[in-house]
Amino acid sequence: MNKTMTSSDSTINGALSMSDEHDASKFNRKDLAWALSLFGTAVGAGILFLPINAGLGGFWPLIFTTLLIGPMTYFSHRGLTRFVLSSKQENADIIDVVEEHFGRSASHVVAILYFFVFYPILLIYGSSITNTVDSFLINQLGWVQTSQGQEVTGIIPRWLLSLVLITMMVLIMTKSRELMLKITSYLVYPLVVILFCLSIYLIPNWNMTAMSMENVPDVGSFFSVIWMTLPVLVFSFNHSPAISEFALVQRKNYKDQAMHKADKVLRLTTAALLAFIMFFVFSCVMSLSPAQILEAKSQNVSVLTYLANSHDSYFISLFGPMIAIIAIMSSFFGHYLGANEGIKGFILRGYQAKNKQVCEKSLNLKISLFMILSIWAVALLNPSILGMIESLGGPIIAALLYLMPMYATYKVPALKKYRGYVSNIFVIVMGLLATTAILYKLLG
Repeated sequence: MNKTMTSSDSTINGALSMSDEHDASKFNRKDLAWALSLFGTAVGAGILFLPINAGLGGFWPLIFTTLLIGPMTYFSHRGLTRFVLSSKQENADIIDVVEEHFGRSASHVVAILYFFVFYPILLIYGSSITNTVDSFLINQLGWVQTSQGQEVTGIIPRWLLSLVLITMMVLIMTKSRELMLKITSYLVYPLVVILFCLSIYLIPNWNMTAMSMENVPDVGSFFSVIWMTLPVLVFSFNHSPAISEFALVQRKNYKDQAMHKADKVLRLTTAALLAFIMFFVFSCVMSLSPAQILEAKSQNVSVLTYLANSHDSYFISLFGPMIAIIAIMSSFFGHYLGANEGIKGFILRGYQAKNKQVCEKSLNLKISLFMILSIWAVALLNPSILGMIESLGGPIIAALLYLMPMYATYKVPALKKYRGYVSNIFVIVMGLLATTAILYKLLG
């Protein structure tokens, strides 16, 4: 959906105002701007939980998943780009393309799935922002009280803290949407720099014994760890919200050569994401023992929050939680826009089909109340954040990003030329594994 692009709007707009460069064989400034935009769309709060999940199995399964996620990311986003470009309509977004190829009913199903791509992530971030701020108030600011024997709790009760934080974020998006999206589009790049510096800062704390061959798990454990890590990897490397707009701009500028140009940009984006995200993951994992990673998971906090609470470092204790809060809030704003527009668009289409009028002001208020109350309820329950990513966020993204374009490849005549490639089988297999990882968890 071309309106769901979040952290990169200002960069893209700047890129589109540059002089026209229509030679698909050359890499230009607009290509670099798009690579940065797609990179910024993917980098968010998801990577703050990836080291915990990816590090649970140890160093060697992490090496294997690193080899997988590069081609997974590139081939899946390339498939979605091809799918968008297969439309006869010049300005069609993903939902329009689905309707064109598979009919209105299918477009309604995909529209609902798109809402469920963003909505569970809001639930995840509602819980994670509460945990992060609560931990910061207790561990860094010392706002604690002792009750029930020796149990230490925050001065602000969880129900109130979560309600205030979630209501504040929803109201900001309701009242100042364009301003907040513009601010968060600028925040992503300082965030990247700080996370990169933190990755380097942690190098002296690396535990090289993790690389010992004695720590290689047995075959069954090795592949089960990889299987359960796939949804979180898909979640963390996902930049599909920007693909519609990206594909449409390539078609406008390069016509029949649009896919050739898109390939180059996607390759650069994937390489940058792989280098940055996995360096951060490895640096965090190598700095923590397996017991610490398990403790971080049990505390249901991001890796930055855990590092801030466990490291005797002023730099990490101060900046870790602040970076986590900024990352979670900026990601929340972007995904809120996608979820809000998804559910609103679905409701409005239903009213239009019945030739009924709807008061948009009243509809917006009801959607906002629904968002606040449902996100607040999950924050109070405080379920496992990694568990929600594994069971909701990652699998739904994989279904739309990996499986839907591959299904279209073998059903839509306009995509016939892309059939028969080994990369298609690879994407299908990885998509199926990512969407079915929850089954392993349930059966196990």
